[in-house]
Amino acid sequence: MGMNRRSHKGSPKGKGAHAGQPPAARRRAADADDKRERILRAAEALFDAQGYASTTIEQIARRLGVTKPFVYYYFRSKQEIFETLSWAPAVACFTSMDFAADDLRPAHLKVTEGLERLIRTTLEQHPAAFFVYRDPQAYRPEYIAMQKRLANHFYDRLCALLDEGRRDGMFEFNDTKVTALAACSLPGFLYHWYRPDGRLAPEELVQELAHLAWRVLGLRRKRRRATQ
Repeated sequence: MGMNRRSHKGSPKGKGAHAGQPPAARRRAADADDKRERILRAAEALFDAQGYASTTIEQIARRLGVTKPFVYYYFRSKQEIFETLSWAPAVACFTSMDFAADDLRPAHLKVTEGLERLIRTTLEQHPAAFFVYRDPQAYRPEYIAMQKRLANHFYDRLCALLDEGRRDGMFEFNDTKVTALAACSLPGFLYHWYRPDGRLAPEELVQELAHLAWRVLGLRRKRRRATQ
């Protein structure tokens, strides 16, 4: 749910974005992309180590060995850098329940796959995926509104699939929205205890948490027979 975390975290630019431009223009654009990416990576490490409030543009520039005007040429403010870093994890996570219109698999297969995507993406996007939990006060109201629309999109799709899966006899739960929120809270709690160098490898942890989330949904091994 997940994007390549080494692309411009939320930027529309990526491989092929400069196609059609003259070679010299493509080289200049690629060079600008690379410089923006270097700034994002340096800032991400500082935000992770010391938080939003304690990180300054001067520190980001110093880490890169450049001047502050160099950073300001590519980003208007520290807040823009922080939101850029946060946006791609938000998009990747909140589109993990998106499936093609011609995907006719049963709802329970889509839900289990989507939750696994959600957890895997959260780990792949570490540490930027956790910034929203650490420094929620740092975002503009406009950013919060955009993220809320993404979250509503995600939960609308998830709840519809949960209801369908329950009708099919593959889930057993009571309140749909509470169940959806409970299952998806597992990746959020990773902020408090996840360490990249922890005891479990990332994929092992994905599987552990995915199976826990499926238990919250009351996922059944076999379809429950309809009652008379």
